Amino acid sequence: MKKVFILACVVLLAACSQQEEKKAPALTLDSEESKLAYAIGMDIGMSLKTIGTDLDRAVMIAAINDRLDGADSKLSQEDANKVKQAFFVKQAEKKAAEQKAAAEKNKAEGATFLAEHAGKEGVTVTPSGLHYQVILQGEGAKPTLNDKVTVHYKGTTIDGVEFDSSYSRGEPITFPLAGVIAGWQEGVQLMNVGSKYRLVLPSELAYGERGAGAKIGPNSVLIFEVELIAIVDEKAEAEAAAKLEEAAKAAQAEAKK
Repeated sequence: MKKVFILACVVLLAACSQQEEKKAPALTLDSEESKLAYAIGMDIGMSLKTIGTDLDRAVMIAAINDRLDGADSKLSQEDANKVKQAFFVKQAEKKAAEQKAAAEKNKAEGATFLAEHAGKEGVTVTPSGLHYQVILQGEGAKPTLNDKVTVHYKGTTIDGVEFDSSYSRGEPITFPLAGVIAGWQEGVQLMNVGSKYRLVLPSELAYGERGAGAKIGPNSVLIFEVELIAIVDEKAEAEAAAKLEEAAKAAQAEAKK
C-alpha cells in the first residue's frame, strides 16, 4: 500500500516537473489500492493548487518519502511550522494588498460609470444613489419590504460579466424582500407586478467593500435586469398547504379502512 501511495504521489507531483524530460508512464487504476492512492493524490494536488505558489516538487516528494519511510526529516516540526506560518502570513498580506488595489480601482471606475449613466435618457437616480430605468411598466400591485416576491433577473458587472441569472437556470426565484441587498429592496419596491426594470446599484447598495464570490469584486457597481412576476400571498399559500396536508391525511385514513 505504501509503495502504491508513493508511486501515485510521484506521478501526480512530478509529471510536469521541469527536470523531467521524458513523459511519465501511463498510469492505470486497476485495483482498489491504486484508486485510493490516486484519490488521495487528487486531494493533495487540489490542496497544493489552492496555496497559490509554485513549489519545488522534487523536494516535496522527498519529504513525502521521508515521512512514509520513517527517515529523519530535514526540518524539525517546530521549524516546519515556523516556515509555513511565515508563508501564510505573507500570502495573507499579499491578498490584502491585492484586495485593496482592486477596491480602489473598482471605486474609481464605478464612480465614472455612475456619473455617465446618470445622464442617460430614461434613467432616474433616487436619493440613496440607486439608478433605475423602466424597460416595461406593469400594472399590478407594488410589494412592500415585508412581502415575498417572485422575480426573474440577470446580474452583470459594469464591464458586462454575468455573475448570476435566473433566466440561465430556467426558473424564477422567490424570496423575502427584506432578506436581500439594499439596492434590491429599494428597487423592487418601486416596481409594479408585470414590470421589468434595469437597476444599477452603487457598491454601497450592493456588496460594498467585501464583494461577493469570484466575479463581484470589492466596491463593484452592479447592474440588474429585474422582472417582477408576482407578490406571493403567504396566507393563501399557507391555506393551500394546509388543505393538501388534510387531503393527504384523509387519503391515508381511507387506505387503512
